[in-house]
Amino acid sequence: MSSGIFFDNRRSLMMNYRNFSIVIVLVMISLGTSAQRFTISGYVRDKDTGEELIGASVYLEEISKGTATNHFGFYSITFDEGSYTLVSSFIGYNKQETKIDLSKDIKLNIVLEPSSLTTEEITVHGERTDKNVMGTQMGTVKMPVKSIKSLPVLFGEVDILKSIQLLPGVQSANEGSTGLYVRGGGPDQNLILLDGATVYNAAHLFGFFSVFNADAIKDVELIKGGMPAQFGGRLSSVLDISMKEGNMKEFGVDGGIGLISSRLTVEGPIKKDTSSFILSGRRTYVDLLIKPFINDTSQFSGSGYYFYDLNAKVNYRFSDRDRLYLSSYFGRDVFGFNSSDDDFKMNIPWGNATASLRWNHLFNDKLFVNTTAIFSDYQFDIQIQQNEFELSLFSGITNYSLNFDFNYYPNVNHDIKYGINYTRHSFVPSSVSAKISDDNLEIGEKLRQYANDISIYFNDDFDLTEKLRISAGARATIFQQVGPFNRYIKDEEGNFTDTVSYNKGDNVVTYKHIEPRISIRYQLNKSSSIKASYTQNYQYIHLASISTLILPTDLWVPSSDIVKPQYGVQYSVGYFRNLFDNKLETSAELYYKTMENQIEYTPGVDIGSNIGDNADNNFTFGNGKSYGLELFVKKAYGKFTGWIGYTLSETTRQFDAINQGREFPAKYDQRHDLSIIGTYELSKKWTLSAVFVYGSGNTFTPILGRHFIENNLVTEYGDYNSYRIKPYHRMDFSATYTAVERENFKSSFSFSVYNLYNRHNTYIIYFDYEGDIQDNTFQPFAKQVTIFPIMPSLAWNFTF
Repeated sequence: MSSGIFFDNRRSLMMNYRNFSIVIVLVMISLGTSAQRFTISGYVRDKDTGEELIGASVYLEEISKGTATNHFGFYSITFDEGSYTLVSSFIGYNKQETKIDLSKDIKLNIVLEPSSLTTEEITVHGERTDKNVMGTQMGTVKMPVKSIKSLPVLFGEVDILKSIQLLPGVQSANEGSTGLYVRGGGPDQNLILLDGATVYNAAHLFGFFSVFNADAIKDVELIKGGMPAQFGGRLSSVLDISMKEGNMKEFGVDGGIGLISSRLTVEGPIKKDTSSFILSGRRTYVDLLIKPFINDTSQFSGSGYYFYDLNAKVNYRFSDRDRLYLSSYFGRDVFGFNSSDDDFKMNIPWGNATASLRWNHLFNDKLFVNTTAIFSDYQFDIQIQQNEFELSLFSGITNYSLNFDFNYYPNVNHDIKYGINYTRHSFVPSSVSAKISDDNLEIGEKLRQYANDISIYFNDDFDLTEKLRISAGARATIFQQVGPFNRYIKDEEGNFTDTVSYNKGDNVVTYKHIEPRISIRYQLNKSSSIKASYTQNYQYIHLASISTLILPTDLWVPSSDIVKPQYGVQYSVGYFRNLFDNKLETSAELYYKTMENQIEYTPGVDIGSNIGDNADNNFTFGNGKSYGLELFVKKAYGKFTGWIGYTLSETTRQFDAINQGREFPAKYDQRHDLSIIGTYELSKKWTLSAVFVYGSGNTFTPILGRHFIENNLVTEYGDYNSYRIKPYHRMDFSATYTAVERENFKSSFSFSVYNLYNRHNTYIIYFDYEGDIQDNTFQPFAKQVTIFPIMPSLAWNFTF
């Protein structure tokens, strides 16, 4: 085996996709040639802060054609010579109209002013809301951070992921959990990005809160169907989150004090209109509040839990052609338990760290490139000490990535994206060390796995006719596990029989695939359209979960010679219609998705089975499918805003080693899922919000009985996931009072009630027993655990 095999394979990949690259170049050249056409381009920015606006509409009114700003606020429109009215708009901002004479190339930076009009005036003068009808993208929702902050919260904590769960097609794992199950996919099948960096565990407090501090977030977009080619590596969805850049004009402070946490954000210019920064922190303090009530002599003295987050970002604008960004995130959960009576201590720290260095460069008015170097790390650690015995369990995943992403705008009818991405993965599925007193115990060596991940993509969003628009592309991928690595060979009884060793750089296994994507929009009239999409996705990394809960003990593992890449195909079709002059958005989407090479732990395996062994030796493999109907109605303007989302779906799995090979409902299968959200501006001082959710109960496997067979106690189980817990429903309410609102200071109080009518929803099911096993009267019965009764909370928020 040779350490150069990866480079040989990479050259082979380039040769295999040579024609793919040639086609890209020829298409760009042909599209870019047009006589008597000129380009208007620039950036759309916030007047007050100087920050670029993502997804702002820029179009020529006379022809009703245009574009949306990219992820960095850049736009480019090329069209025939003539006089036009350029219209620029963004939700929450005053629309701007500019007369232009397109007789030469024009550079025009647009500054939009936050709206100070009444809600009725905003309805007339605000952003065009026909993007859901005119665009090709399906299953895509943008969540304004302002709307997220207005919703009722748990313990005063604004949570982005809990807000995402209120959308159709998105379900939570358990009561209070931030886990996302999108269109039947598991939590590992969602690509969660923070400024381009992958976040592998987006949960605090064992899943009750997410790691995203809303004060530091600028833009949130969820793609759950028709994923464009620039995104890959996951089967179900993309959650693309962008951090704020910081105010270019003046210094400002945002913050809040809640029941369990406080947060503070500071931002401002380093050099006015040229460079800025933002620094945002959040920490819970329940451990500090209860510490005075725990005596030093208590057996639990020293126990506690807290989590914290830190977001930081700086940027420098060299010119309109070059800009540099550096952003980072660091967060940790720290759980400690101490029992002096048993001389037992346990510490469990876990968390994420990310860093993104981005360079934007504008080659010309039509070609924009973003170059990004990314670091992403997730680590989990358990440290246990009892008497003189110490045990440490560690797992994690670390990525180093380099991405080149291009936007090319040949004319008003085309929006082309292409690029190349490379990631180096380092996995530690499990590592255990132990010692008694000063003697180290040999439990097993630290097992690491390494992989190279490279992709090339191309996507064009273009008008084929006046009514027919197509977004088509492909993503070519190669994934290679490389040494150093030891493969432990087992026989059918699970005994070790041999070891195959790979040196550093040796090829263990290589996978190559091409993933086509296409979305089509046919415009019926100005207010309605029909859309359809088809996507293929391969996923090369997997989350191995012992529990159905979202726990930090879940292990990330790569595709290997045993674990094949997950493969998903999704078909979707939808009808989109806006009513009452675009004041009301409606949609109905049907989807069907198949998933191959799904992984689960073999029944009877626990986390300790990975010690001294390859984690993938303990997996079993199967397939899944999901299909459903999603209905969505949204009102974005007026004093009363909100949406209704409903999903009717079914999700199943089939594993040869589970349920005797028969198909069974997935744990997170919910036939009915309903969310109703409303916000009402009662006055300038008061804003009221309410949320109602309903969902069919999750499935579980029942215990039918316990009895003796040849003096052995045997538990008899029912069919896998054949029973359901009670349906889940609750209502939340919040009222926000603006106490002070001046030019340089704003103060408000937010009062929320979670689970307003005190519904006893099930968190987990466990089994208890009654009777006597000896006389055959011993019977199991299920019990539920409820953790969140009616929960009021109060938070004070301020800005100056």
